[in-house]
Amino acid sequence: MGQVRGRGVFWAIELVTDRQSRTPVAPTGGSSPVMAEAVRAAKQLGLLPFTNSNRIHLVPPCTITESEAREGLQIIDQVLSRVDSLIQGVRKDDLS
Repeated sequence: MGQVRGRGVFWAIELVTDRQSRTPVAPTGGSSPVMAEAVRAAKQLGLLPFTNSNRIHLVPPCTITESEAREGLQIIDQVLSRVDSLIQGVRKDDLS
């Protein structure tokens, strides 16, 4: 995760391969296997994400309950864990 930014109920999580350089996992206007996995994992877990380039946008309805928000955040946490594992695997492959 590079940066998290937002206001109200509109937030974005920027996915990067390295926090120091903030290298995006997908090019501007494009996608990547990492972003495809993030979307696949989110949908599999019951969350329909909006993505753009290397960002996952979280935009729940303004009427979201605390319970629904907690459930959504738990799903995002699982998605980010899966994506982090994938990125770590890619980094190890690049070093071999």
